[in-house]
Amino acid sequence: MNIALIGYGKMGQIIEKLAIERGHSIVGIYNSSHPFTKDHIVAADVAIEFSSPALATGHLNLCFDHQIPVVTGTTGWYGDYEPVKEACKQKSGALFTATNFSLGVNLYFEMSKRLTRLMNQQPYRVSIEEIHHTEKKDAPSGTAITLAETVIAASDSLKNWHLSDVASEPVQANNGELPIIAKRLPGVPGTHILTFDSDVDCIRLEHEAKSRLGFATGAILAAEWICGKQGVYGMSDLLNFED
Repeated sequence: MNIALIGYGKMGQIIEKLAIERGHSIVGIYNSSHPFTKDHIVAADVAIEFSSPALATGHLNLCFDHQIPVVTGTTGWYGDYEPVKEACKQKSGALFTATNFSLGVNLYFEMSKRLTRLMNQQPYRVSIEEIHHTEKKDAPSGTAITLAETVIAASDSLKNWHLSDVASEPVQANNGELPIIAKRLPGVPGTHILTFDSDVDCIRLEHEAKSRLGFATGAILAAEWICGKQGVYGMSDLLNFED
C-alpha cells in the first residue's frame, strides 16, 4: 500500500516507521516546509492526516478532489464535520475519522457506554477528567469530547457537556450537565478518567496511554481497512462493535 503522510510531527514519524515495518511504502511526506497542495500531490492508495485544526479541512477536501481515501486523526475541526461529510459524499470520496485511533481507547468508550447504562437511576455524580502533554492545542481533547458524547447518549439524565475548572466548580450535582476537566502536564501522552461519585463511594474507569504507539497502530489499521471503500467511517466500523 502506498501511503501519503500529511503532517510529520511525532505521530507522523511513528506512523512512517510502523507502516514500513508492515510492508507499506511512504510515497509522500507533507509538512509546513512541504505543504499538501494540488501542485504537490503524488499517487497514493491512502493518505494519513495528522496536522492541525486550521489545515485539516483543506487537506481532506483535497483528498476527496483527487480520489485519495484519507484517514484523519486531527481534532479541533469538528465544527466543520457536516460540510466535510457532505463534500466526501458528493465527490465519492472515502474518509475515516476518529478522535483517537487507539484500540484500547475505543474499547474504553464501549465500556464507558455500558457502565453508564448500569448507573442510570443511581445516585452518582458523573465527571470526566483528561490529562495531556503541554503541546496539546485543543481543550478538552477530542477523545474527551467523544467520551462525553458516548456517556450522554447512554445516560437517561445527561444532556450536554461543558469544560470545567475543578478548583472553582466542584461537581455537586449534574443537573443535566457533564463536566470535563482538562489538565496539561509535561510528558503525558493521554489519560482519561470517567468518575461516578457519591457520598458513600466512588467508581472510576480510567484509560492511560503509555506512548503514541497505540494511536499510530490504529491509524495504520484504519488506512488498510478503508482502501477501496467510499463513504465516511469511524472506529466502530473497523472494530464492528455490536450495540
